[in-house]
Amino acid sequence: MPVPSVRVSRSVPALVARTLLALGVAVSVTPEPTQAQASAAKPNADKPKADKAEKADKSPNPPLYRSEAPLEMTFTVNVRQLKRDRSADAPWRAATLSYKDSTGQQVTVPVRARTRGIWRLKHCDFPPVRIDVKDSDAKKTLLANAEEPKLVTFCRNSETYENYVLQELQLYRAYRLLTEASHKVRLVKLTYADSATGKAEATRWSFFIEDPKQVAQRLGGGIVKQKGATADDLEPATSAIAYTFQYMIGNTDFSFYGLHNGEILQLADGRVLPIPYDFDFAGAINATYATPDPSLSIKSVRDRLFRGYCAHGDAFPAVWEQFRSKRAAIEALYADAIGKLLPSATTANTLRYFNEFFGDIRTPEQGKRKLLADCLK
Repeated sequence: MPVPSVRVSRSVPALVARTLLALGVAVSVTPEPTQAQASAAKPNADKPKADKAEKADKSPNPPLYRSEAPLEMTFTVNVRQLKRDRSADAPWRAATLSYKDSTGQQVTVPVRARTRGIWRLKHCDFPPVRIDVKDSDAKKTLLANAEEPKLVTFCRNSETYENYVLQELQLYRAYRLLTEASHKVRLVKLTYADSATGKAEATRWSFFIEDPKQVAQRLGGGIVKQKGATADDLEPATSAIAYTFQYMIGNTDFSFYGLHNGEILQLADGRVLPIPYDFDFAGAINATYATPDPSLSIKSVRDRLFRGYCAHGDAFPAVWEQFRSKRAAIEALYADAIGKLLPSATTANTLRYFNEFFGDIRTPEQGKRKLLADCLK
């Protein structure tokens, strides 16, 4: 049986070509067209198309994320059963999410919940979960079109661990100020109720994280599920934002290449964007359990280490200027109604940590010395 083949333009990211090869498709590369050829070609003829399966949800702006005002909800599930689900292929469990609407009426939405994660799944008293919401069950509710959001739960039932949740939420909010290639979040005061006993186990701050499919739809693209994205694949400006942000918050627990705490989004025009998530190992939070990878040259998560690519060097000065222009807005997050939920000492410590970062990018020359000196070749 002959091997199927396809010709791709050099403008198509290498990750796309590798995906075709993995599927057994023979790939040959055509040179970039001349300006005359490009003018004669049909618009977007050589651009890869976003995966339709990743664009299936019906609204790029579901009600859950249309406001930042904290919600009060009750999450009812068989707690004992869910806590036992510690494997990577844990099953979906029946659950409900309930809240009072603007008229004071109780709204209960049947959902499914499944445990997720790596470190937290093994070490937390209450595991993090993903929620599955069916459109037919959630019409005209806050959960309409929510799809499959992550729910960041309390790891242990204490104020210290609850503050870690609030600190991580703040980092998601800060990243949203820098780029649309990011996840929306919604804070919720969540009561965890056991469906087997009818008793409430805890009431703690938690938050929802937007389904990746919805991020893709907002930006007009699809999620790439194949590992292996390199500097040649990633769009330089968005990558510079992502890697600078990870440096700002002191996070090294990620790999866009390995799809670890990071997603890859391919736009319809062929650009490939990295989207970070899961920041609980960041130095800005400084959780008691957080330690850097032993293979790295740092001893504490508070020690910053730049992990961006040298090949994107030209994009960083403009991005650093963008960070400087957003500094006041980022700091203001720690003074608004949500920011005030954190202890004042935690806020002061976080802002001092950020102040060190802004010193590192005070000028383009300073940024090159502090960050690009450790860039990945």
